[in-house]
Amino acid sequence: MSLSSNNNNDIVAKSRPITSLQSSNLLEAPTEGVAVPPVAVEEEEGKIISADASAAKVKKEPVKSNLPSYLDDGFVFGMDGSGLTRPKGKAALVVTEGDTLETQPYQVAMVTSTMATHMGISAFSIYQIITLNCGGNILAGIAQSIAVIMSSWVLSDLGSGVLHWSVDNYGNGRTPIFGGIIAAFQGHHTAPWTITERGFCNNVHKLCIPFGIPTIAAISAISGPKVSLFFAVFCTMEILSQEFHKWSHQKAREVPGWANSLMDFGISISRKSHSFHHNVPFKDNYCIVSGFCNDMLDESGFFRMLEHQVYKMNGVESNAWKIDPNLRERTLRGDYALPKRGTSPS
Repeated sequence: MSLSSNNNNDIVAKSRPITSLQSSNLLEAPTEGVAVPPVAVEEEEGKIISADASAAKVKKEPVKSNLPSYLDDGFVFGMDGSGLTRPKGKAALVVTEGDTLETQPYQVAMVTSTMATHMGISAFSIYQIITLNCGGNILAGIAQSIAVIMSSWVLSDLGSGVLHWSVDNYGNGRTPIFGGIIAAFQGHHTAPWTITERGFCNNVHKLCIPFGIPTIAAISAISGPKVSLFFAVFCTMEILSQEFHKWSHQKAREVPGWANSLMDFGISISRKSHSFHHNVPFKDNYCIVSGFCNDMLDESGFFRMLEHQVYKMNGVESNAWKIDPNLRERTLRGDYALPKRGTSPS
């Protein structure tokens, strides 16, 4: 705010509006850290504030906090208060302590044993569906198995979106249990290229903990073959979602031809679809298995509704709200649905 005298004892307070940063793809401008828009300030041009000359002479410098802010260049939500930092620059950098880009033997063992178990349970479940549920009718058993697999694939995309939304918008590096995942996902917005430097087992091994052998073994122990098959496929897709995610950040020549085919057929998330998520304020396109559910969830306002409910329960705002005050205002008045891409909010 700048002060200039007008007619002796009057002071004209002119506040220059802070222009909100237009949505930008971080892949195109990665070296600037987190590209977040500053809080929009309404124009107060020409507003007269009465003050005498003696008062005008006394100027106090504002006290600046040393605490990090989401308006700071290079700020990463998941590192706020966590003691973790990420230097700027386009380099493959890890953001969590103890992490590495080099594939470790324990990661290979974890992923190999998990995938073998999931495939074994899937095969045995299909066998049981054919022999027990369908009385040996192979065609009927295969048809039922395909239906279960397809429904699991669709819902795993939804599940990946809910997980991605939650860790993008809440918590930080010190959050119990999920702190490392939260810092990594939120830090990914400032260094999206880091994931492309990871090998398969290095990239997906963390997801083998919540979606691994103990989980599917417990489910299979208390359920029938269809439920076992559903969750074996579901857990496998959740683990593989991080590899699909990696492919979406790589160029076509950097991934196998069959991986490009999976993206072309919509079986795994495409580059174009996921690129929309990396537009500030990272408010949509959270699903990273196939992206099949993204339009439905975004246009229905599903995640805005969840954010509003969280806010009403505990007063915690999502990170997307902090970046975009207009999104916060719209959500609080119940305007949850995001406009279709290419149109402006009403």
